[in-house]
Amino acid sequence: MDPASLTKLLSPEGWALLNALPPYDEAQAMVLATRLRAEGVDPDLAAAVLTQSRLRAKARTKLGSFADGMLFTSDGVEQATRLVVAGLHARRYLAAGVTKVADLTSGVGADALAFAGVGLDVLATDIDEMTAAMATVNLRAFPEAEVRHTDGLDVDLVAEGVDGVYADPARRTRGGKRIFDPSAYAPPLDAVWALRDQVPALGIKVGPGIPHHGLPDDAEVQWVSVDGDVVEAGLWFGPLAPDGPGRSAHVLRTTAQGTASRTLRARETDGTGGAELVPEVGAVGGYLYEPDGAVVRAGLVAHAAAELGGRLVDRTIAYVTTDAPAAAPSSGVAPIATGFRVLDVLPFNLKKLKAYLRERGVGRLTVKKRGTAVTPEQLRSQLALKGDAAATLVLTRIAGRQHVLVVEPLGDRG
Repeated sequence: MDPASLTKLLSPEGWALLNALPPYDEAQAMVLATRLRAEGVDPDLAAAVLTQSRLRAKARTKLGSFADGMLFTSDGVEQATRLVVAGLHARRYLAAGVTKVADLTSGVGADALAFAGVGLDVLATDIDEMTAAMATVNLRAFPEAEVRHTDGLDVDLVAEGVDGVYADPARRTRGGKRIFDPSAYAPPLDAVWALRDQVPALGIKVGPGIPHHGLPDDAEVQWVSVDGDVVEAGLWFGPLAPDGPGRSAHVLRTTAQGTASRTLRARETDGTGGAELVPEVGAVGGYLYEPDGAVVRAGLVAHAAAELGGRLVDRTIAYVTTDAPAAAPSSGVAPIATGFRVLDVLPFNLKKLKAYLRERGVGRLTVKKRGTAVTPEQLRSQLALKGDAAATLVLTRIAGRQHVLVVEPLGDRG
């Protein structure tokens, strides 16, 4: 969107038109565009409101109804923090006694909204002029939040009275290609890390695929998942890491009562002095557990096994097995693993597996895998099954050899 189109969008006519549009429907977008043109709506304004309607609909999965009053860029929707996770960030700063947060890469302002929403003063900056303008609109309800079009690294944090810093460096090129080298982030990760010498309460959102090697020793690195999707890793320094440096996983699950959560850390009593715990490995028992992706990313599978009272099926595979079902988590506590009852364990043999499933009338398969090159699509094609029954298969290694586990879901456990 260019500045002229944004000006038209923010006019009383443009804003009213945007907010009067029906819920976005891709199938009806062309019909709606034609209708707006027939009604004499300025073509640039029509294009702007339709684009914003589409982006709001996309952002709603992250920001809920808040998206309906916001403006977005395509990149802004992609990088925006989910509202439930932004709330976690804001509560960290609040609990640390921070009063003014500098959001150095605010984007369209999702995290800044959460900071302001818990009563923190906010200085939000973005290097892109249009993005900063949209963030200003999105933060209009919070007079204590200021947005500036500037490079956040140029801000004199001490002079501004900032006692907490947050950054979410861009991890994609302008063409949308993912950047894996932290030194190529915008701004570079090292440059943001260095700010903790000025403001100890520093938080940085990074991609969940960031390697463990090279992470700063003085940070708590927390991987966060929402309903099974690992959405970020956060680097938290100083008072934002009250439990000290190390790795942790925070699991969030949507329930009928709201949001359940659970944090798993290396246990201080495990005798290792850190996040490394040597797991027990043994035979497949009556139950199989798949640790949440945040637990796996954090390298805490062995800790999950200890919590579940189980062992690994293979030292290199993130599956936990137990002889009895693990206790279900209490209300409001998210499970750290998904549980299955083990019905059968078979060495991997395509011909025998096909015969096994056909004998049982299986025509519908759910296939899960770890530690095997076989893809679910390839396996379904090779089996060519017909029948009314359904089955769940787990393809994995057991003691270094390929196996198939026939399982049925228990529901959330752990």
